Amino acid sequence: MADLFDTLSTPAPDAPRPLADRLRPKTLAEVIGQEKVLSPDGPLGAMLTAGSLSSLILWGPPGVGKTTIARLLATETNLHFVQISAIFTGVTELRKVFEQARLRRANGQGTLLFVDEIHRFNKAQQDGFLPHMEDGTILLVGATTENPSFELNAALLSRAQVIVLDRLSLPDLERMAQRAEQDLGRALPLTVDAREALLEMADGDGRALLNLIEQVAAWSLPKPLDRAALANRLMRRAAKYDKSGEEHYNLISALHKSVRGSDPDAALYWFCRMLEGGEDPRFLARRITRMAVEDIGLADPQAQALCIQGWETYERLGSPEGELALAQAVIYLALAPKSNAGYVAYKAARNAARQTGSQPPPLHIRNAPTRLMKDIGYGAGYAYDHDAEDGFSGQDYFPEGMKRPVWYQPPERGFERELKKRIDYFAKLRARRQAE
Repeated sequence: MADLFDTLSTPAPDAPRPLADRLRPKTLAEVIGQEKVLSPDGPLGAMLTAGSLSSLILWGPPGVGKTTIARLLATETNLHFVQISAIFTGVTELRKVFEQARLRRANGQGTLLFVDEIHRFNKAQQDGFLPHMEDGTILLVGATTENPSFELNAALLSRAQVIVLDRLSLPDLERMAQRAEQDLGRALPLTVDAREALLEMADGDGRALLNLIEQVAAWSLPKPLDRAALANRLMRRAAKYDKSGEEHYNLISALHKSVRGSDPDAALYWFCRMLEGGEDPRFLARRITRMAVEDIGLADPQAQALCIQGWETYERLGSPEGELALAQAVIYLALAPKSNAGYVAYKAARNAARQTGSQPPPLHIRNAPTRLMKDIGYGAGYAYDHDAEDGFSGQDYFPEGMKRPVWYQPPERGFERELKKRIDYFAKLRARRQAE
């Protein structure tokens, strides 16, 4: 039955094959876009030159050649190639894979086990690979689109080298398109502008590009299509964005750093990238307000209020109109004077509070609601600042014996320039009062 199934599942030599399958590289030298890792000086190139291929985790976005590279590595090293998917493979199937690999090893044949979507295996399943990797039964090559640091066990990572594969650039995709045209025997019926649009639609995914090319090549057209006509016929590929995954944190980091770097155009770009990816505008409103507190602070006291107003406006208007209020807040923050002096002072004060948390306030600023408390000195010697000259007494409000710190040091930027003048003014008055 197994032989019959294999016969039925193997396509005839003259059976039609998808373009992506026909163009699958036959050697590592034909792989497009991953020269950084496959060159003689790259990690994989160096391993192959030395003849010492180790277990690997191939980390990269979809359509960049993870499966192809794994298959070609098996060819280059004369290992039997076995491919499984973590989505469809259970414990029973894994045991069979390991047992077959053990039999091959006993007959002198090694096994390269390629595990697609390896991050979808749970911790126990991932641990199951370890003994077979350690005794040489398999050479594991896992593929993942997720950050291995978050998704894979430390024990598995310690036994495999992580290889980062890049999304394909536009020049890489153009090379792939030219290769496809050679296979098709004709040029794509597109204007230069439309061809560029086609490459952009692939969004760095080689497999997606070849699927798009196959659609375009099947059209019977009287003349080449322009960009607008192509857009009418093809749907743009959805941008890669996982609201709960690493891409979420990468984009919010990009937005935050663009605001901090006073670049309103870049900040707007990342803000819109997140909206287009389906991000909850309320999450963005919260993070934008946090930026105002952390990176602008008292350099522009209006920034925080404007963010809250934008947030409230979104709640009243909803999408899509309310998102404009958030976009305006992003622009304002990017152009506002920046200061983290308040944030730094707050963290220093919190640290000091943890270290000196048992020290009581000095007696002169303690409240004395009872006679007993007054008799033992609570409130004695307190100077009421409104009665003092210049409305400033200069008393010490820190615990007795604690050296007076200086945490808040505003820069000469924005409104904090005025606050610095006040700090300097009060410092001079304090020194004068203490000298009297």
